[in-house]
This record gives sequence, C-alpha cells and structure tokens, in this order.
Amino acid sequence: MSDPRKSLTRDLTVGSPFRLVIGFAVPLLFGVLFQQFYSFVDTAVVGRYLGAEKLAAVGATGSVNFLVIGLCLGLCSGFAIPIAQAFGAHDDKSLRQAVWHAVVLSAVMSLAFALLAGFTCEAMLRLMNTPEEILPAAADYIRVIFFAIPTCVLYNMAGGILRALGDSRTPVVFLVLASLVNIVLDIFFIVTLHMDVEGAAWATAISQLVSGLGCVIVMIRRFPILHLAREDRRLSLRVSLRMLGIGLPMGLQYSITAIGAVVVQWAVNGLGVTAVAAVSAANKISAFFTCVFDALGSTMATFAGQNMGARRLDRVRQGLNASAVIGSAYCIVAFVIMLLVGGPLLTLFVDPVKDAGVAELGVTYLRINAAFYIPLLFVNIVRLSIQGMGFTRVAMLAGLFEMIARTAVALLLVPVMGFTGACLANPAAWILADAFLIPCFYHLLRGLNGRLMPGAAAPQAAK
Repeated sequence: MSDPRKSLTRDLTVGSPFRLVIGFAVPLLFGVLFQQFYSFVDTAVVGRYLGAEKLAAVGATGSVNFLVIGLCLGLCSGFAIPIAQAFGAHDDKSLRQAVWHAVVLSAVMSLAFALLAGFTCEAMLRLMNTPEEILPAAADYIRVIFFAIPTCVLYNMAGGILRALGDSRTPVVFLVLASLVNIVLDIFFIVTLHMDVEGAAWATAISQLVSGLGCVIVMIRRFPILHLAREDRRLSLRVSLRMLGIGLPMGLQYSITAIGAVVVQWAVNGLGVTAVAAVSAANKISAFFTCVFDALGSTMATFAGQNMGARRLDRVRQGLNASAVIGSAYCIVAFVIMLLVGGPLLTLFVDPVKDAGVAELGVTYLRINAAFYIPLLFVNIVRLSIQGMGFTRVAMLAGLFEMIARTAVALLLVPVMGFTGACLANPAAWILADAFLIPCFYHLLRGLNGRLMPGAAAPQAAK
C-alpha cells in the first residue's frame, strides 16, 4: 500500500498549528458558506416570491428539522472520529474497517430516520404550536426534507470521511456544485413550475444527492487508502458498538440541543406569524455570518482526532488557541457589520414596506445574537475538540446545558419580555455551555497527559 500521505490527504500532526488551522479551515469555510448560500437563496426565493406567510411556514420547521437532521449529522461526525484517529496513528487496517462500518451504519440508520420522521412530521409540528394558517405548507416542506434524509447523510458521511483524512477541499468542490444546482432548481421549481414550498425542499434534496455522489466517486477513484479488501468488509459487533458509542452521543448532543430550540420555536410560534417570519429570516442571515465558527469547529474535530491518534496532546491545545485567536478577531468584525447593515440584509427576504414589522423584529434578533458571537465561537471549537479527542459523551452534556438554558428562557422570559426574551435564548445557551465546556476541556487534557504518553494507545471509546 502506498503512503497515504502522498495522496490528497493531509497530516495535521506535524507543522505549525496556526497555519494548519487556517489552511484546513479556509476550504471548509467556503463549503459552509456555499451551503448557507443556497439555504439563503431558498429563503429569499420563498420570501420574495411566495410571501411572508410561506416564509414563516418554512421557518417554523427549523427547530424540528434541527432535531431530526441534527441527530443524523451528529452520527456522521461521530463515525468520522475513529477514522481520523486511525489515520493519525498510521493504522490503515483499522481505518478501512472504521470506514466500512461507518458506511453500513449510516445507510441503515438514515433510512430508518427518514421513514419515522417523514410519516410523523405533521404531528410534530402540531405539538410545537405551529399556527394553523401555516401548518399545511410547513408540513409539505418538511416532509420532503425528512424523506430525503439518506441524501443528506450520504454527503455528510462521505465528506466526513474525506475530512478525517485531511482532505477538506474535495467536499467543498461538490458542495459548490450542489449550491449552484440548488439555486437553479429553486428558481425553476418555484418561479417556473409554481411548486410552492415543496419546490424549495426538492431543490435541497436533489442538490444534496449531487454533492454526496460526487464525494463518493472521488473517494473511490483517488484515495487508495480507502480501497476495501474482502476482510475489510466484514461486519464486527465490537467495531459497530465502538462506532455507535462515539456516534450516538454526538447525534444525541445535537438532538438534545435541538429540544431547547424546539421549545423556543414553540414560544415564538405563540407570538404570531410576524415573529416566526422575523426569526426565520434573521436566522438565515445569522447562519451565514456564523459559518466561520462551523469551519473552525470542524477543523478542530479533525485536528484533535489526528493528534489524539498520534498522542500529541500539546498540539491539540495549540490548535485550540489558534482557532480562538482567529475566531475572536472575526467576531468583532461580524458584530460591527451586523450593526451597520443588518437591516438592509433583511430586505433580501422580506418587503421592507409590506412586511415592515417582520424587518423590525428581525434586526433586533440579529443584533442581540451577534453581540454574543464570541461565546458561540467557543462552543464550537471547544466542543468539537473534545469530540475529536473521543470524549463524545462528555461533549454531549454541553447540549444538555444548551437545552436547559433555551427552555428556561422560552418558559420564563418570553411570556414576560415577548420577542426580546426570545432573542436572548441563544446567548443564554452559549454562555451556559461554555461554562461547562472550557473547564472540562482542560480537565480532560490534564488527565490524558498523565496516561497518554508516546508509545501508549489512544483511548478506544468515549469517556
């Protein structure tokens, strides 16, 4: 077998952590930006061509979408951790074994989730107090998204495997292609074929399929390290349990976090369609500005995973410090931009005259959340570092703290403060999660320094 480090993979266990973090994160950032861009276009086309009520219908599905899709994405991220650790340890046999089990487990579980969520989506929306005037459109939209879960998992699992091997560029290339496909299909389905909100959902599903198949083709053709022999394709209960032991806590972390978001959405739904539309539009803009945090977090998951496999804990800390410096500088810039042009950005989604109430509430939401971007940065980079080290069950607790904070705000502050209280839900969740994550990270490092020295084996399961 040829040295995998002569192919498209990248070894993050040697070299300047600061340069490596930037070099790995930039391609990821472009990928996340394009992903948000076509989501941005989805919302803009729906809001501008179908109106604020249909925008609210799509927005009302956001938290339940996060609840279900987040579980799947967490599984994909968790399954990639043993792959990154095996690559960092130069254990090609374990790497291929982990890849095969990740593929099989992802396929089975994504199909099960698709069927369960697709057939129960309307009941979930009713439980969330979704206004009756937007419920049918919301159900039509999210039903398509849920039945297409396997296409979402295909891209995220393939992209996760490639990133675990240090290739952050290939997933971006196909994500860019998928973004362009999504934009064209959005306009074609909604404007030309008049498919209503289902058109946006179908555009998303088809574009995810395109990006996933593209990543798989590259994996097969250009990465010899991933060519599986017959013995690599034997299913092992031990390996399956290890993969699930890492993947399920990460998936549950997303879902636990989403429960708090569901409660907040329930509270916002009670404030009326205008509030729902405002939060929907503002969240799309905020998601675009927080792409940097997602890219740095994904970078730290791979960086920590490879260096954990190589038993280089000093580099894990150095990588986190580099990410913190880069991300904090960006937070200041992003907050200033939001103060200056947050209002004009919202007009991309709503008519500033006809939907003036939506725009006014949306600006308030944007500015309050942007003021707390630094706590959000640390939630991403610290939690993903802990996950990359293999402690996914510990990182899952951060999701519990986020859920507690969002639920408390939704139940206690929103009834008293109204929409302003809903704006405080995310900042409260980020601050409480950081209060747990940051001390936990350094505690774990101290504990590992005492038992994970050069020559010792990396932990085989999350603690």
